[in-house]
Amino acid sequence: MRDAELAAWLRLALTPGLGPVKSRALLARIGLPQRLFDGQIGLTHATLASLVGADCAQALLDPPPQGLQASLERTRNWLAAGPGRFVLSLADPDYPSALLGLADAPLLLYGDGHRALLGQPALAIVGSRNASRQGEENARAFAARLGSAGLCIVSGLARGIDAAAHAGALEAGAGTIAVLGTGCDIVYPAGHRGLAARVQRSGLLLSELPLGAGPMAQHFPRRNRIIAALGCGVLVVEAALQSGSLITARIAAELGREVFAIPGSIHAPQARGCHRLIRDGAKLVESAQDIFEELRGQIPLPALAPGPAARDGAEPPDGVPRQVLAALGHDPSDVDTLALRTRCDPGAVSAALLALELDGCVERLPGNRYQRLD
Repeated sequence: MRDAELAAWLRLALTPGLGPVKSRALLARIGLPQRLFDGQIGLTHATLASLVGADCAQALLDPPPQGLQASLERTRNWLAAGPGRFVLSLADPDYPSALLGLADAPLLLYGDGHRALLGQPALAIVGSRNASRQGEENARAFAARLGSAGLCIVSGLARGIDAAAHAGALEAGAGTIAVLGTGCDIVYPAGHRGLAARVQRSGLLLSELPLGAGPMAQHFPRRNRIIAALGCGVLVVEAALQSGSLITARIAAELGREVFAIPGSIHAPQARGCHRLIRDGAKLVESAQDIFEELRGQIPLPALAPGPAARDGAEPPDGVPRQVLAALGHDPSDVDTLALRTRCDPGAVSAALLALELDGCVERLPGNRYQRLD
């Protein structure tokens, strides 16, 4: 965008009290915001007030606010500092169509990374910040399996499930989008700077918030609607009853997206949100294949994962999963027994078994035992 055009969009987005909903009503009347601020259309205060309210109308008719030039310079400098950085306005032809169904679609999107991912079929994976070890392993394994089949993994860069989902996608060489609750120039939590750098190199950092916006509490529920809208569905791995992940799932359902949930122990607080979602109609999933079957025919996927009956000729598992599969034999065994046979840490065995289960190599039996399927 030219400076004048970017300045007009920034001013509209930064006008106090205006917000995306009122802004869309205004844009439907005037077209591009530059027409209003350049005086190309002469709207009276009364006409503007009927669209956006008296206070917002006055702010739009007043001279530009003092901080606008500084915001424009900061944005231009940020854009120039990285080849993958961009700003998309609601009127841009490259604006992701998946977000246009939101009544409060962001006026501006700031991105850093691979912009083409905005047009790729995607699935959101969300869950608890205080995730269990098994929950993080589930998120990582599902993200890797789904990502390797061509789905871009969308999440929020938070601790716990979000971080595991991004990591799983990156480890599988898949695309991943991190929707931030801060400006695109700020990483939160600070401990995720390394993860954010990896996402930026191989995926995409995305935010509707202006540069310099910090991690304020009200930012995170709002970014959830972007996570929900970008994907063809949302997978909730772990969630407490008061989790923001349930907000994401609700928005996804309202937008007509699929909602998936992984069940857990009836004694685990992190499983209660997933169980509520399942009672309310979310699809219970135990493997990535469950998700593929639900999405088959709805979206174009470069490659669908084979089910257990279609593994002939597939590449054999490698590393710890291969050791575990060899140690499992054809008699059911539990994690501790397999750890003794392979001399591997029980946590590594559990992760390997999950990966093998997602690949259709093993089946989980009652009593936390596993059996080979081939």
